[in-house]
Amino acid sequence: MSEDKQPYILVIEDHRPNATLVCDLLSFHGFRVEWAPDGVKGLEMVEKEPPDLILMDLQLPRMDGFELTRRIKANPKTKHIPIVALTACAMVSDAERAMDAGCDGFLTKPINTRELPKTVRKFLEEAKTSS
Repeated sequence: MSEDKQPYILVIEDHRPNATLVCDLLSFHGFRVEWAPDGVKGLEMVEKEPPDLILMDLQLPRMDGFELTRRIKANPKTKHIPIVALTACAMVSDAERAMDAGCDGFLTKPINTRELPKTVRKFLEEAKTSS
């Protein structure tokens, strides 16, 4: 990610109201945001233009977030992209499954609109310092 461009965030979420909330919020805070409604479309978008960060629901149609995360992390061209799971599942076992699949973080819904932009920036900074 260069210093002079807006960070590109890909939101992979099948529930349109949640996707709209997250996309609008992050756009308002200066991020360039795109949306994919399912895992297959998300993978296509990642391969076409790798984002700086992915916010992903785990319960997705066509390919769930666990499988999608594994595929992204298995690809040498995309494995560096931070993936943060966004899910209504608040169980510790769900967080562990997400991390085992390769997610770099885990946030539960409903989204805290005050904290999400800060959390996204934190993950982007961590990714920048580790690359």
